[in-house]
Formats: sequence, structure tokens, C-alpha cells
Amino acid sequence: MGLHNAKKQTTTIDSQYIQQHLANERTYLAWLRTAIAVSGLGFLVANLHFAVREELTALGNKIAILIGFTSIVVGIIIIALATWSYLVKRKEINEQTFQAVGPMTIWISLAVILLILVIASYFLIYIG
Repeated sequence: MGLHNAKKQTTTIDSQYIQQHLANERTYLAWLRTAIAVSGLGFLVANLHFAVREELTALGNKIAILIGFTSIVVGIIIIALATWSYLVKRKEINEQTFQAVGPMTIWISLAVILLILVIASYFLIYIG
């Protein structure tokens, strides 16, 4: 009697495209991890600079602080863009109008590469 009286499950738009939505969520979480790593790298550089160097130059201090601040800002921008992208993709998946992402991924990747090059240059000049 319990099986016959069970409520019918309604199919939502999201459940019709569950695989695509799950992939979208995994991508979003990967971008969040990237943002956390970029921000953490900035903290690491700033803390390492002030912990390791005994003779701190004014320019070295400013560069370390700038790298730390820039890393945090880049991390926040990555989170904002990832959230926006996730919401847009979710809508496009449900409307069946999804198309692959164009330049956003390239621009974020270039920003992260540039930040890594700046950090590497800093280490070569001031630490090495």
C-alpha cells in the first residue's frame, strides 16, 4: 500500500541536465581552489620576505607588500568571475544555449602567469 501511495517525483529543468550541472559545479570549485592558492601565494611571499630578510630595503618591503596585495586582489577577481561564469553557464545549460567559454579563461590564465612571473622575479632579485 505504501508503494502505491508514493508521491510522483517531478522532473525539474536542473535534473534533466544533471551531468552538465555537476561538471559546471566542479569547474567552479576548481576556480575557487585556484583563487585560494593565488591569494595564499601572496601571503607566503609577504611573510617570507619579512621573516627571512634581516636587512630590509624600503623598495623590497614595498614590492613584497604589493605582491601580497595584488595576489589577494587577483584571487578576489577570480572568485567573482568564476561565480559569474557559473551562474551564466547554469542558465545556458537549462536553456540549451551553452557554448564553450571564450576569452575569460585565457585572460585569467594570463593574469595568474604574470603574477607568478612577478613573484619569481622578486625571489631572484631579493632573495637569491
